[in-house]
Amino acid sequence: MEYPPSPAGLAEKSLRGDPLTREEAFSVLRWPEEDLLSLVQAAHRVRRAVFGKKVKLNFLVNIQSGLCPEDCGYCSQSRVSKAPVEKYRLMAPEAAAALAGRAVEMKASRVCLVASMRGPSDRDLAAVEAAVRKVKETHPGLEVCASLGLLDDGQAERLKGAGLDVYNHNLNTSETRYPKICTTHAYSDRVGTIERIKAGGMLTCSGVLFGMGETEDDVVDVAFAVRRLDAHAVPVNFLIPVPGTPLAGTPPPTPGHCLRILALFRFLNPRAELRIAGGRELRLRSLQPLGLFIADSIFIGDYLTTEGGAPSGDVRMIRDLGFEILGEDVPPAPADLSDEVKLLSRE
Repeated sequence: MEYPPSPAGLAEKSLRGDPLTREEAFSVLRWPEEDLLSLVQAAHRVRRAVFGKKVKLNFLVNIQSGLCPEDCGYCSQSRVSKAPVEKYRLMAPEAAAALAGRAVEMKASRVCLVASMRGPSDRDLAAVEAAVRKVKETHPGLEVCASLGLLDDGQAERLKGAGLDVYNHNLNTSETRYPKICTTHAYSDRVGTIERIKAGGMLTCSGVLFGMGETEDDVVDVAFAVRRLDAHAVPVNFLIPVPGTPLAGTPPPTPGHCLRILALFRFLNPRAELRIAGGRELRLRSLQPLGLFIADSIFIGDYLTTEGGAPSGDVRMIRDLGFEILGEDVPPAPADLSDEVKLLSRE
């Protein structure tokens, strides 16, 4: 491949399953602003070849809030956060199932049960197992994901036995930068949990969080680390600077830089579900539609302790772009696309 690489060359290499070189990864992050659409078009070629026009919707349920003993600087639920978040223990299975019903109403294919904790005790795990079974019983067509922090040996097997489909545990940032973000556990603890998920026979969901002051080296390092994990789903989060959290004043990435990051993760993970997760509305802003030409999955509704965009607006955006919601029987409305967006859909 020539250097600097051509957009078509990046797409072809990705579709063959070949990893980019480190030099090529840096070139994606430094792609000229005036030529950004060509990069988005190349990433869209990969997205379309694997996922077609489908967009997967995911819905979060915060089943335990504000009680995490860890010191992650980005999190409003950590012990070092001064943010005024609601605090409550693990909700009853019936309450979790009722909230999962909102996912169905919003046309989501997957509900993600998230608990603020270092990792589940036996008692916690039993409560989550009961919640998973109740959600599955009440909404049999809904995929269920859980994010409960660090897992011990045997816990992934128990969750799978309860019917859990996917477990989420993000790397968040590079191994080098990790001690500056969290000191109460190590990067290796996160990798160990992901290995336990795989050993337990579940699908893995592992991604990243950007906007925490990371360098380009950090972005590239964690991008290749995520590729090595070969996760089923890769959520890309952008920091929501909640007042009262240690990282609240960190300078944010630009919308264009967020698109470059998404393109890099698409080229490196062509067959993984690539999800634009937390911070989508805040960081991509008016460029959100372009993000969907790269990623095939988004969260819909609110996040754990912050509000998201209006679900009706997200559904309208998806349909206006000519995409289809995964699992939806109703055909999308005819798209009314601008010339620039039409350009992205061409071969």
